[in-house]
Formats: sequence, structure tokens, C-alpha cells
Amino acid sequence: MQVTVHAAKTSLSKLIEAALAGEEVVIAKGKRPVVKLIPIEQKKFKIGVLKGQLLGPGPDFFTPMSEDELALWEGGA
Repeated sequence: MQVTVHAAKTSLSKLIEAALAGEEVVIAKGKRPVVKLIPIEQKKFKIGVLKGQLLGPGPDFFTPMSEDELALWEGGA
């Protein structure tokens, strides 16, 4: 489907729905096509992607650091 800029201004939401449905939507200035509406791929976020792949209990962030580790964090050598 090809529409003019003026027609696109008045029916933008319908044109977006058409593009999302897979229809090719072209906006033209006069008779010269200048823009094509295409949908952006929506990726789904999946929680638990690494479930079962990580081994061990992991670090214990509440355990006090050793004096050497603490010195490194505080800029000592």
C-alpha cells in the first residue's frame, strides 16, 4: 500500500497496524516513495536462561574479606 504524507498523518495508527500485520506500507511525497514502515522485531526476555548450568553455591558476599583483599580494595598493594 502506498499513501501520501497527508494521508499518513490522518491515518498513522491504521498504517502501523497494517505494517504489523505484514503489509508493505510506503509513504510518498506526491508520487515519489520516500519512506517504508516496517515493524521492529520484538524479542522476548526469558528468565532462568542459565538455570542448571551454574555449579556450586557461589560467593558469600557477607563473609568478611581477608586483610590482603581489603588492602587491594582500599588502594594498597
